[in-house]
Order: sequence, then C-alpha cells, then structure tokens
Amino acid sequence: MKSMTGYGRGGCAQNGFKITVELSAVNRRQSEISLNLPRELEMLEAPMRDAINAKIARGRVMARVSVHAGGDKLSARMHINLPLARAYTTELNRLARQLKLAGQVTLDQLIRAPGVLQTDEELVEAEKIWPVIEKALNPALAALVKMREREGAHLAHDLAARIAVMRMAVAKIQKQAPLTAENYRQQLVERINSAGLESPSPDDERLLKEIVLFADRSDISEELTRLQSHFQQFEDCRKSKEPVGRTLDFLAQEMNREVNTIGSKANDAAISREVVTLKAELEKFREQAQNVE
Repeated sequence: MKSMTGYGRGGCAQNGFKITVELSAVNRRQSEISLNLPRELEMLEAPMRDAINAKIARGRVMARVSVHAGGDKLSARMHINLPLARAYTTELNRLARQLKLAGQVTLDQLIRAPGVLQTDEELVEAEKIWPVIEKALNPALAALVKMREREGAHLAHDLAARIAVMRMAVAKIQKQAPLTAENYRQQLVERINSAGLESPSPDDERLLKEIVLFADRSDISEELTRLQSHFQQFEDCRKSKEPVGRTLDFLAQEMNREVNTIGSKANDAAISREVVTLKAELEKFREQAQNVE
C-alpha cells in the first residue's frame, strides 16, 4: 500500500551538462502528470510520461527537468549556427531578387533570425540527451516511490485500526441482533397491558404473527455478512503489491451502504449506538483511503 504524496530528486552529469529531475506528487482521484521541460526538450515529453506512468498509477505528479552547463562551460555561452546563417542569407537574397527589392541581407537581420544565435542549452539535442535525463529520472522516481511506500505503511496502520473498531462494533451487533425479536415481544406485551387490554398468551397467534413480521423486517444477517466480507477484502488489499486506492474507495462506499441499511432496519437502541460508531469510523476510513494510491 502506497500513499499518493511524495518527493524525489535525481541528477546526472554527462557530456559537459548536468541534468536535474525533481518529482513531487499529491492526491488526485486519477493519474495526472504535469511536465516542466526546457523548450528544446519538449519532444521528450512522451518518453518521460511513459517512464513515470510505469511507476505511478494514481495521483498528480509534477516533474521539472533542468539543464545546466557543466563547470567547464559558460552557462550562457553563445554560438553561431553558421550553416543556418548561410541558408538564411541565400534564401533571403533570392526572395529580394524575386520581389525586386533593393538592399542586401545585413548582419543584424541574420542575428535576429530564429536559431542563428544559440546558447549551450539550445545546442542540446533531445535524442542524444534522453539517456542522460533517464539516468536522472530513475533515482528521482525511486526516491518518490520509497517515500510513498513509507507514508503508505502509516496509512495502512491507521486504516487497519479503523477496521478493527468496526469489527468490534459488528461483533456487538451480531450478539444483540438475535435478542431484538424477544425485546420487541416484551415491549408489545407491555403496550397491550398499559392500554388496559388483556395480556395475550405466549402462543397467541396474532402476537406470534406480529413478532415474525417484525423479525423479518429487522433481519440484518445479510448486511452483517457482507460487512465481514468487506473487512476481509481490506485485509487482502493490505497484502497486495498493486495499487489499491480505488478498491478502498469502492469498499468504503459498499460498507457505508450496509451500515445505513442496518441502521434503518434494526429497531434496537443498542444496535443504533453501534451503528453510530460504525458511521464515525467509516467516515475516517473513507477520508484516509483517499490518500492511498
């Protein structure tokens, strides 16, 4: 079980450049990746997404990639792309002749042309630098996953404590449930007596019929069985190595439905008190489950 929050950082220096990758993750119902790449490396967005998706199944991950010149280079050293400048000159002069315009291409015009004047960072070729970025991304991902696992262990412990409290409440309800029909019979007899009517015999047909109808309406055995099944499914999630956040969300919804049904069907004060406990713990369980990947 992993949390959805965490942070990881990795770096790699190669070919005179230093690559730094920073990853941070927060809660999100679905998987979402936000990349902050230098303009010249934007074509690497797809492989970066694939690498992150291979490790992260749920949550919003923000990735930032920084490219810095190494110590043996000036971080803003300028370069002239001579072949590109020559191509601009040829094409612009040809255009001037075709349009019968006077004048020649000037140095100022060439310097302003896109790509002619470049910095070290702009000379980085995306395809060649991807292996370097990957070497920085892998330790960042490993650190992020490790932090999510540590926090996930705490979440699992807290969720298990919530389930333990709910198990105790369900055990008390199961013990009380068989007594509800008898309690209802006694209350019914007391109401008849208080009304000044003749007390019915224990085998009175009308009394027995009313008790049977009450027992049928208030039967919660199926709901209790399903709750126990959901508790076991949680234990299975704890042991799973796969992402279980969505499963826990579903279990919380199903448990809430069973608890509400028990509360509406069981006409018993002792059971109602345990239902209040179940709802309180289930709400805490649901909120905590939303932090799980």
